[in-house]
Amino acid sequence: MAAINREQVAHLAQLAHIEMSDDELDRMANELAVIVDSVKSVSEAAGADVPATSHPIPLTNVMREDVVGHVLTAEEALSGAPDSADGRFKVPAILEES
Repeated sequence: MAAINREQVAHLAQLAHIEMSDDELDRMANELAVIVDSVKSVSEAAGADVPATSHPIPLTNVMREDVVGHVLTAEEALSGAPDSADGRFKVPAILEES
């Protein structure tokens, strides 16, 4: 078993502001120990000849060229606006000025 004990779990629970009963602390310590042991056994199985991976299959990012398309003029953009002023969208104020 891994060296995760009840006191460490209680400390982490206190840091996370999680109330745990004595039974929950014991059960969580055992569960975390099993998880740590499982990760340890997987780490031991991977030898130096096995490259570290973050994904089982290679990922590629498909990018397209950034091409400027049809661009609205300021007048076209503001033509559907309910209100505008000085070539800008005019919106109701949401903050009070002091």
